[in-house]
Amino acid sequence: MFTLIFFIFGLIIGSFLNVLVYRLNVAESILGRSACPHCKNKICWYDNIPLFSFILLKMKCRDCQKKISWQYPLVEFFTGVVFALVGAYFFSPFDPQSWIMSTYYLALFSMLMVIFVYDWKFMEIPMIIFWIALGTSLAYYLFSDWINFIPELGIFNLSVFSGLIGGLIAFLFFFILVSVSKEKWMGMGDAYLAFLAGFVVGYPKIIFTLVLSFFIGSVCSIILLAAKKKTMKSQVPFAPFLVSAMIFMIILPEIFPALKYWLMMMF
Repeated sequence: MFTLIFFIFGLIIGSFLNVLVYRLNVAESILGRSACPHCKNKICWYDNIPLFSFILLKMKCRDCQKKISWQYPLVEFFTGVVFALVGAYFFSPFDPQSWIMSTYYLALFSMLMVIFVYDWKFMEIPMIIFWIALGTSLAYYLFSDWINFIPELGIFNLSVFSGLIGGLIAFLFFFILVSVSKEKWMGMGDAYLAFLAGFVVGYPKIIFTLVLSFFIGSVCSIILLAAKKKTMKSQVPFAPFLVSAMIFMIILPEIFPALKYWLMMMF
């Protein structure tokens, strides 16, 4: 029941995230009704229902008949899936702390989705979203540490401490890549995002997260080359792979508890 509610809520948020990505790029206010990017006509509410409107309109704008990008239903669907997973594995109606945790992850994953799509489309990380995500994560971990602090374990058991160590490791690794390649392999925005990844998943999980991100990137690059969508000289944004690895690193151990034990043994 809750999983379905979270999924539907995710579809609605996903629709908003599509608007946010577009308006961040054109520097428009996020307020106001959505409009077709081709004909600029306002979209009626019944043509703006996540997923269903895309199908009912046969992937075309009602007014100008121009094709609607697949980005819109895909972002809505995957946001819905991620929200449903949060509802299934992090939320408990009888646990107040799970409400806070679920709210944090919903907010974080929403911002990561914006970074994913924005970098894929425009080869740039929206830094305002990055700073909001980092600030939100810092506030959540400070609050969580304050609630769950065990004096006997000291500061080394704090989420903030683990996050700072993970963030610095990831940032320095990417900073070296950026410096050596003079931003041909990676952009400085990727180094900042790597710090966020390390801060969110903490140490030592950031090591596996980075390995996973490069693995996902390699697989996707091979697929793009095979499909002739990219060439060996083409630039491929890295943020989507790092974002995907972050989300997997957070959710998969909850789905497969044995993975938690494996990660602990590995590190």
